[in-house]
Amino acid sequence: MEKPIIYACSDSLGETAERVARAAASQYDKQEFNIIRVPYIRSEQQIEELVCKAEAHNAMICYTIISPTLRRKLWELTKSANVTVVDIIGPMLAGVGTLTDTEPTLKAGMIHQLDEEYFKRVEAIEFAVKYDDGKNPMGFLKADIVIVGVSRTSKTPLSMYLAHKRIKAANLPLVPEVSLPPELFQIPARKIVGLIIDPFKLNFIRSERLRSMGLDANASYANIERINEELEYARGVMRRLHCPIIDVSSKAIEETANLVMEIVKRNKELYPE
Repeated sequence: MEKPIIYACSDSLGETAERVARAAASQYDKQEFNIIRVPYIRSEQQIEELVCKAEAHNAMICYTIISPTLRRKLWELTKSANVTVVDIIGPMLAGVGTLTDTEPTLKAGMIHQLDEEYFKRVEAIEFAVKYDDGKNPMGFLKADIVIVGVSRTSKTPLSMYLAHKRIKAANLPLVPEVSLPPELFQIPARKIVGLIIDPFKLNFIRSERLRSMGLDANASYANIERINEELEYARGVMRRLHCPIIDVSSKAIEETANLVMEIVKRNKELYPE
């Protein structure tokens, strides 16, 4: 005896329709079903062919089709062909519609677009952690943007903020006594951003940092002469790199991030990869 057939169709991937069909079929554990996914329904001709198959095999159809035209066509044909049909998403759309005054986009595959955005964000966050603080300069070659600057110019918080915007950012602290990695000079200047800051502002930030750690606030790390030496070195590096420079002295992370995102966006428009 042949297994009863359920066609799970959609104008997107059809995963939701198939899952619902399998969940329902699993309740009939004494019967096996042949569940066939039919994705990317985009034309009335496909609808007609599907209904003909279902009628010929005495099958049923369940669907998550968003297009009103295709939904109407499927309903009309299955009614005249005496084929059982179940609209999975229609009642839910109508129900959600009672909670809002806005109109649905009626675009197929929106949930998968959202999933894709989520995974891009996670990937960017993992990237920021992996290539934080110059841990592995090889990451510079894969980054959307590389942030350079002296210690306590908010490179790490900025990298994480950008990651939540799906931008892969690596960062490198500039220290006079530490050699620059060659990878820094293997990427275009447009993919690097330098951060500078007012020396007295940095002096305050570093002193507070030392106090919070229970250390001497007058240590060389917060010494104004040392800070000026570091900033002069950083400016020299940025001149060598010919990279854009952002003064973060009076900027919130969001403001700096917006400027960096503009640079990344311009790069992608002018230099698509």
